[in-house]
Amino acid sequence: MDSLTIRETFLRFYEERDHRRYDSASLISNDPTLLLTVAGMVPFKPYFLGDAKPPHPRATSYQKCVRTNDIENVGRTTRHLSMFEMLGAFSFGDYFKQDAIRWSWELSTDHFGLDPDRIWVTIHETDDESERLWLEHTGVPLERIQRVGAPEGATRMDASDNFWSTGGAGPCGPCTELHYDRGPEWGEEGGPEVNGERYLE
Repeated sequence: MDSLTIRETFLRFYEERDHRRYDSASLISNDPTLLLTVAGMVPFKPYFLGDAKPPHPRATSYQKCVRTNDIENVGRTTRHLSMFEMLGAFSFGDYFKQDAIRWSWELSTDHFGLDPDRIWVTIHETDDESERLWLEHTGVPLERIQRVGAPEGATRMDASDNFWSTGGAGPCGPCTELHYDRGPEWGEEGGPEVNGERYLE
């Protein structure tokens, strides 16, 4: 698949599940806490904070982003880019973890054709609910679900802590992520907690 096909497949998938499609907002953010747009959720931040009422309870978008909050990682890995496009699906107080997990699995395996036997999952170390939902609603086995928390002294490149934020004030919290095993030519096995290059988020 080329990038436009990936984008359209993603957006259509969520439109079919009652998400309103949004085009990319400007790279220059209206958020005074950010220099540039660093994530797909940035244009929707007023809805998450309750400062504005969303016109629809679900959204899907593609968003041009510039990496500023961890720019020191650009060039050190194959997964950190200076400018990139982020695809997103958002719920403003509508659905929550169960549907997000179920749909991300369906999109990844049925629509993008990723081999389910090569997908690993990370969850925040305290998130029992997400672990249960992955087991109940997808084909991922317990041995491919890893609980992660940042070890003392770790940088964001050393380890994922599965706690997402834009790096400043605003929406944040525990997250769960899918990782694809690119194979032994990418190095050590053991899941994304061991090798973030082989097991690509």
